[in-house]
Amino acid sequence: MASKVNVLESVREDDFVEYHLFPPIDSQDDKEQELALTRVLNQCEKIVKRYTDEYLWHKDEFKLTVRTWISNSLIHDSEKTEYLPPHLYGVTHFGDNIEDEWFIVFLLRLLTKEIDGLIARVHDADGEFILIEAADYLPLWADPNNCENRVYIYQGNIHIIPLDTSDHLPEMAQMAVNEAVSTIQNNPIDTLASSDIQNCIINKLKDYPDKIQSSLHHATAYLPVGVAAILRHKPGLIAPAVQVFCNRDPVDAKTCKAMKYFPPENRVNARVTFTKCLYAMLTHSKYVPDRRTGWNLPKSDSPQFKAQNLGVKIACGFEILAAQAKPSQDIEQDKGWVNYFEKLKEKNYFRGLLEHSREYNDLLNKAKEYYINHRDSMHYSPAIGQEIVQLIKNLDFKIDELKEESNLPDDDDSWLNVSPEELDKMLEEKYGQKKFVTVNNNSDAASFTEKISSFLNHVSDIDGVEHPDLDNSPTRPPRGVKKRTKVSFASGTKTETTANNRVSFDPNAFSCAVQNILNFVIPEDDSWDLDSGSDMSDYADDVAGNEEMYEGVKNKMQEYMEQMDKELAATTIGESFEKKNGDGFEDIESFKPVDIDVNALKNILESYKSQLGEAGPSSNMLGPMGVHLDVSNNDD
Repeated sequence: MASKVNVLESVREDDFVEYHLFPPIDSQDDKEQELALTRVLNQCEKIVKRYTDEYLWHKDEFKLTVRTWISNSLIHDSEKTEYLPPHLYGVTHFGDNIEDEWFIVFLLRLLTKEIDGLIARVHDADGEFILIEAADYLPLWADPNNCENRVYIYQGNIHIIPLDTSDHLPEMAQMAVNEAVSTIQNNPIDTLASSDIQNCIINKLKDYPDKIQSSLHHATAYLPVGVAAILRHKPGLIAPAVQVFCNRDPVDAKTCKAMKYFPPENRVNARVTFTKCLYAMLTHSKYVPDRRTGWNLPKSDSPQFKAQNLGVKIACGFEILAAQAKPSQDIEQDKGWVNYFEKLKEKNYFRGLLEHSREYNDLLNKAKEYYINHRDSMHYSPAIGQEIVQLIKNLDFKIDELKEESNLPDDDDSWLNVSPEELDKMLEEKYGQKKFVTVNNNSDAASFTEKISSFLNHVSDIDGVEHPDLDNSPTRPPRGVKKRTKVSFASGTKTETTANNRVSFDPNAFSCAVQNILNFVIPEDDSWDLDSGSDMSDYADDVAGNEEMYEGVKNKMQEYMEQMDKELAATTIGESFEKKNGDGFEDIESFKPVDIDVNALKNILESYKSQLGEAGPSSNMLGPMGVHLDVSNNDD
């Protein structure tokens, strides 16, 4: 029973950040643990309040609750069961605004600095996302498969529990949270991450708390008086209103035609505070209101259009929320339940049981009961709508006072438009200047094709490929060879399966085998018998007897290619290619063979020009190779 309840608890959207705070508590008594946790919770709330009073959360706010060994300490999924030490717990959905996630990391660093002995763990749907930010500086053993439960924040610093590299068993990489917390408490120096990793996170968070204000945008909106009064009383409600409007469905659209709660007859200009993310979402959400409802927008070139257009969208968002205040008694038509049910299926909650079977229906009824009892605390809740309806009934306001507050000018929103040059500058500031080889119409074509060939011949593994010239870049931290199976197409080793299931590969034998297939040559021995003990190297012996045949095919193909060049030379197609000196074609007067290098360079440059600065095949192909295209010099 407990396992099923915990599956029901764990279902959530993917846009979440989950955090645990572990204070030093030695007592095993439940009441004493709860009292100690409550004292730490009060400390945390006082510290956090200093920075969050003016912060505008995108979806959920930062919130901590008490968890002891007994209450809610069981973490369960299909593979493991684990008990956590007494701690404070929270989970926040951040939606489209990733800044909320990093602001929470800032708060956790702050809390671990100011509260002695406090250890924090934070992760999201991607796992240990702090390590992603510092990916260039991780220890050699670290990868996504073995870092779970190994990353913590203590005294404001990042701590990573090292892996015992002497044991390569995958199960040994898994670490229990209580063991990790104990390790940091007992050996804080040994677990301290490198200065490079620390600096990565510090640089990511360095603009806080000043960034709180710089991330806001203020604009005037022509709003129904009820909406203006609600936002004056509780500015944070702008976030759910914008989100529900931008994610509206046909049912919500019908609600916006009625405008039962916020009719457009009485409106005032109000100064509204957004985050830049919310403002961008609302601005770029297209909406044409129904004039029969009472919306009378001016023309788009009117000075009043911007404020009125914003006001219509915000009012519709509040109308949708208010209409959702009364939860449907039939949860089958509840959008929240539909989303929740789909997440349960993804979590394999029903264990592959036959639909409508007795066990399936029992699990389904438990899920429905849990959803109905907890939807006010889940993200699918109509609680916000209920709050808005109560504010409509209870708020006292004067229209004259609302009008007086709209005299301040709007913030400049030119930041919505980013030029390609500004984007390049932002990327350089974030990731540094990348070393490029500049290519233009005057570049040496041979060196250009050599660059591409070098990249194509470079060995790649499962983690991707890096350009040979960049492997030993001084800006790249030294990286060792990972202990993983790698297949190299540049070695001359034989195909063998060793005791540790490693595979070595003979590219020459493989090439010969493929050539056999292409030439319809069937070996005369049993090398094609899958049950035989032969390996790929046997193909080389078969091919050796046919070397003369391969040489003949090669020479014949060369003759065909030369003949084709000669025939195309006199046509319009042939004239379109760049030529080089006719070495090897003395029998044809004035014949010049095609210059492959020059034509390749020319065609790629023309492709790049046609992109008009946008992403395209040429820039996407050459960018990872470290090749930068420059066609601004001339059009020759």
